[in-house]
Amino acid sequence: MSKKQAVTEISTGPLRGSISLQLLHFCLLLGISLAALLGNGLIISAVACGHHLHMPMFFFLLNLALSDLGSICTTVPKAMHNSLWDTRNISYTGCAAQLFFFLFFISAEYSLLTVMCYDRYVSICKPLHYGTLLGSRACAHMAAAAWASAFLNALMHVANTFSLPLCHGNALGQFFCEIPQILKLSCSKSYFREFGLIAVSALLSFGCFVFIVFSYVQIFRAVLRIPSEQGRHKAFSTCLPHLAVLSLFISTAVFAHLKPPSMSSPSLDLALSLLYSVVPPALNPLIYSLRNQELKAAVWTLMTGCFQKH
Repeated sequence: MSKKQAVTEISTGPLRGSISLQLLHFCLLLGISLAALLGNGLIISAVACGHHLHMPMFFFLLNLALSDLGSICTTVPKAMHNSLWDTRNISYTGCAAQLFFFLFFISAEYSLLTVMCYDRYVSICKPLHYGTLLGSRACAHMAAAAWASAFLNALMHVANTFSLPLCHGNALGQFFCEIPQILKLSCSKSYFREFGLIAVSALLSFGCFVFIVFSYVQIFRAVLRIPSEQGRHKAFSTCLPHLAVLSLFISTAVFAHLKPPSMSSPSLDLALSLLYSVVPPALNPLIYSLRNQELKAAVWTLMTGCFQKH
């Protein structure tokens, strides 16, 4: 099968062949995507409209919400369409575009979470230098670097992956296009370059992870030295949402891709892919809005203002 003739068939695993399960799958994805769109949309609107939220932490949170919206809109609509119309097909170019945007937004999210960790580190460990180290220009440069690195990472992986000839059919065991599933279709001796790129990306990701761990060790040491219990509680409350979002993102992605082969099954693979690609973008706004009083108040003001107008 040549690349130009390939039409990637997406398999939804255990939901295949059952109308009731396909409808359940559609309703589940619809509910999660609506929650993600509403939550992230409210955060973007609240931060953009609330002048008192024009601070580095909320600026990065706005960028994180944009990446969450992008990742949800990249994978979920096509999966909902396939469930509703009982089809599992996506064009070759559509698969390439979906993979590019998914990698772009997921990579941007991880980079932004790393930058947000630096924001918390400076805020707690070097509060006197916060305005200097995290001025508006520095924040803009860090956000731009996060998006640019994500773009280059996605571009390199997609260009290399889709330059490989497909020799093993065109059926993916996944509800969206991702690199490991596509590599299973390529010729056995042709994907070593992609493994090299994956290794480089893994090393860079591990470097970010080491930086995050080191930063939080310093943060916890600084917080424990705060004499008042109220001060410690306030410092911890600014870190817990970021730590929760980061843990959810990393743990689901790592387990989905590094689980033992003996645990692999179509049902489990589908559940894990949903867990790391769809659930975090929907839960992130809830985690941040519940723990941050300023953001909660801004979102509530935005919602009540809209209701009063109508």
